Amino acid sequence: MNILVTGSNGFIGKHVCLSLERNGFHVLPFDIDKTDDDLVKYISEADFIIHLAGINRPLTIEEFYDGNSNFTKKVVDLVKLSGKQIPIIMSSSIQASLDNDYGKSKKMGEDYLLSSALPVYVYRLKNVFGKWCRPNYNSAVSTFCYNIAHELPIEIRDENYVVHFNYIDDIVSTFLSCVKGDIKPSKDILYVEPSYDCSLGKLAKLLYYFKEEIESDRHLPTLHDEFELKLFKTFCNYLSEQEYGFNYAEDNRGSFEELYKSKKWGQISDNITHPGITKGGHYHTYKKEIFYTVIGESEIKQRNIDNNDMIVDVVSGDKPHPVNILVRYTHQIKNIGNTDSHTIMWISEIYHPDTHDTYREEVEK
Repeated sequence: MNILVTGSNGFIGKHVCLSLERNGFHVLPFDIDKTDDDLVKYISEADFIIHLAGINRPLTIEEFYDGNSNFTKKVVDLVKLSGKQIPIIMSSSIQASLDNDYGKSKKMGEDYLLSSALPVYVYRLKNVFGKWCRPNYNSAVSTFCYNIAHELPIEIRDENYVVHFNYIDDIVSTFLSCVKGDIKPSKDILYVEPSYDCSLGKLAKLLYYFKEEIESDRHLPTLHDEFELKLFKTFCNYLSEQEYGFNYAEDNRGSFEELYKSKKWGQISDNITHPGITKGGHYHTYKKEIFYTVIGESEIKQRNIDNNDMIVDVVSGDKPHPVNILVRYTHQIKNIGNTDSHTIMWISEIYHPDTHDTYREEVEK
């Protein structure tokens, strides 16, 4: 399936394109470096359109309407001219309900799309946060993350002001469900769930706490819910100035994402395991590890390779507690719940193939 993505070079666009490609779709990327002729050609080839392009920081008021409502009209008109009933996702904004030029230009684009007789999805996104978001632009989360990570001051005018958030991976997952047909087109305004409410004061307090814990001998902060996990993953992205490469791996068992690396404090990763899946089956001779399940339920087994003594811990995100992985204990983690489990893993040094100190041996013989 060919998917046309407008605004493909933007924050959301980069995530959407990467996810589509990983799921076997062919992406037709369109951004300001392309021409109207490219747009016509892509529409002629497209089976689905994800319309992300827009203007939120213009030089003139007119650019709001040109980049938001007028460009949306151009896309819709070209689809009609093609004679194809191409489904279209539009990323709008919760500001479309407000009386400002950005909101009004987004609302005009929504109305034109909803009245087009095409199969459409109009999503009003909240304040989006996640990795790769540009700091000191239009995201409080990315600005706070960057400044706090680099020990720069932040400015808060009202600590009690509550901001409504969407996490980038939730947006991508929702759009992917639309493309796959799991979510049907609608003439109603749609919203991405889950969403989160957090005051600016609490946001700053959490980020300062993350930095303090990472730099302590504990290395791992206590995370109380999904929002804090997603915020922590985002914050870690801004700590990568040491020029280490970060890896992400995904297969039918789940995924493994490196979050933070430091020669001084080791490595932190997020392990996602699907229900019923067991991962692991190896031991270390000197490296220390801590497993901390923050979502879902996990059974962590460790077996002493010298005398076969077994240690079993059953942990969950409802009552999280860290599990110390002992040296010379081969270990595994199994998802014993009904939903994906997230386990934050700390290891005392960065993985390197020349000094991996990882030896395969099954836990349950």
